[in-house]
Amino acid sequence: MNTNCQLRILNADGLHARPATRFAEIANGYSADIRVKAKDKEVNGKSVIELLTLGAERGTDIRIVADGSDAADALEALANLVSGNFNEQTMVVKKGIALAPGVVIKKAFILEGTGYWVKRNFIPEKQVPDEIKRLNKAIASAGEQMQELRDQVSSRFGHEIATVLEARSTILQDEHLKREFISKIESFWVTAEFAVTMVLKDYIKKFHSIENQYIQERVGDIIDIENRLLSNLMGEKREELKNLSEEVVLITHDLRPSETASLDSKKIKGFATEVGGRTSHAAILARALGIPGVVGLGSITTEIYPGDTVIIDGNKGVVIIRPDENTINEYEEKEKTIHVFDAKLTQELQDQPAETPDGREIAVMGNIDFPKEIKTFLRYGASGVGLYRTEYLFLDTGKSPSEDHHLQAYLESLEHLNARPIVVRTVDLGADKFFNGTDYKEANPFLGCRSIRYCFEHPNIFNTQLKAILRASALKKNIKILFPLISSLQEFRRAKEMVREAMDELDRRGQPFDENIPLGVMIEVPSSVMIADVLAKEADFFSIGTNDLVQYSLAIDRDNETVAKMYCPAHPAILRLLRMTIEAAEDNNISVSLCGEMGSELEYLVLLMGLGLTEFSVAPPTIIPALKKIIRTITYERAREVAEEVSGFTDPEKSVRYLREITKEILPEAF
Repeated sequence: MNTNCQLRILNADGLHARPATRFAEIANGYSADIRVKAKDKEVNGKSVIELLTLGAERGTDIRIVADGSDAADALEALANLVSGNFNEQTMVVKKGIALAPGVVIKKAFILEGTGYWVKRNFIPEKQVPDEIKRLNKAIASAGEQMQELRDQVSSRFGHEIATVLEARSTILQDEHLKREFISKIESFWVTAEFAVTMVLKDYIKKFHSIENQYIQERVGDIIDIENRLLSNLMGEKREELKNLSEEVVLITHDLRPSETASLDSKKIKGFATEVGGRTSHAAILARALGIPGVVGLGSITTEIYPGDTVIIDGNKGVVIIRPDENTINEYEEKEKTIHVFDAKLTQELQDQPAETPDGREIAVMGNIDFPKEIKTFLRYGASGVGLYRTEYLFLDTGKSPSEDHHLQAYLESLEHLNARPIVVRTVDLGADKFFNGTDYKEANPFLGCRSIRYCFEHPNIFNTQLKAILRASALKKNIKILFPLISSLQEFRRAKEMVREAMDELDRRGQPFDENIPLGVMIEVPSSVMIADVLAKEADFFSIGTNDLVQYSLAIDRDNETVAKMYCPAHPAILRLLRMTIEAAEDNNISVSLCGEMGSELEYLVLLMGLGLTEFSVAPPTIIPALKKIIRTITYERAREVAEEVSGFTDPEKSVRYLREITKEILPEAF
């Protein structure tokens, strides 16, 4: 009996080794001859290696031909396997906090404590015994390492302390666990390191789900065992963030700012983290790189394997693991639409002024961390740099930069900008940003020795930076100095006095500078808003940092995913603080800009214009054409009406919905 059927390969990674193995196993259970046709090729359906030569990717049509007495039964079993996506793990949708807009579909790179990326590599069947030997050797080495560590701890701290490590040794020597590793290698023909990752990630996920604090704390033991085994199996064969060989999406527990600074946006096309909020400093830097991101996803690293296909929707805050064909098709179309829309808008508006139909001029500038970003901002139509975050000069080198190192960065920025303005914020270290030798712990780091307070505690570091900025100001008088986290008039006066001291030192050295360089206050704590009228009499300009202003005013830790959903710039209290600051600046004839993330979110632009703001500093650069489109569409009078309407709302969510609808009318493609 001869029978056949045509099917489409729908699983995300196509007919790779694991599904081919399952197909061949089922086919070999029948006496019928099984042939598989695809892409003008025909192969033996009972041979894994021949099935792999088809190169049948997702979306490939295959024809299964069965000939023999049990052909019908064989065909039914194989058709069920293919239509059931080879029983591979199903799609998982995770909801987090939308961070950086955009959509990307790529394979996952999971960054863990060791920095290892375990690829889903398959091996020939004949290599399975050798792979099991590698595994056994790695387990034995890890056992010896654990024993050596226990001996060291016992000799230094006593036997009782050393017993803490016994759980890890016991788990490592568990025969059932070892059999699970071997089973993965034998069943799926994968490397020992991938088998280790598969098995231990499942256990981590199980431990997290158990409502027992002691059991949950054993997750650390599992992670340590995984790291030791991977270290023994892979040695130095690892890929780091800065030298990846292919495009990926980054999946990790958290990203430190220093790690984020090393991200290669040419290879890392999106990221997702288990913790964090949308205004964490690492998030801000990632957004500046223009890559889609979602944070606050919970235990995502235990639900995904290296090499899994992942969709990151930075617009909706959704991450989709192992998406099915329909979902991939939907997002591929969305990805293409966004790209076409962004390109069209950029071409149309990059050289157009940001001016309302009734003639109000708005300055749209960029937030940068590195001078090399300036060219990209200018290409998208920025009118200057409204915030240069200089702390990454420290994080990038791992030490305090010299005066010449500072100067080189500022001169490079001026060269890119020509005569356009730049606001240089003095170093904002502390809280979550440290460089080598300064990573000391505080009970409440965001309320501790950070920003301007850090500069006062380290006057030599502050003095070095001030002298470099002043020297750069001698070449072009388009530089302003901005002091972060000013909470009192006395702090601002002290900062100005330190500028004068730096000027005196340059005078003695005979080096020129702009004696009238503008000095500004970053308004980002409630106390500075309450005395904004006093500060405005001595400051040359204000810059509103909404990230910290919202955090401190609403008592919400912006890095805490548990309360991050309460973080809302449209809260009535925040709108009142913004209005007070803007009015104080207007009354004293000084400029006021907004450089926080609120200014980069399209739905808030009309409101902020209506409150009286005429200067914005934003990121990423790709958002600028959309902001210009809104500015050039809505009148200032209409924006004022919107601001008055929203100021009367008591429900922040109602405000956001209302503002989003107004923005959607102007720019529906962005939502």
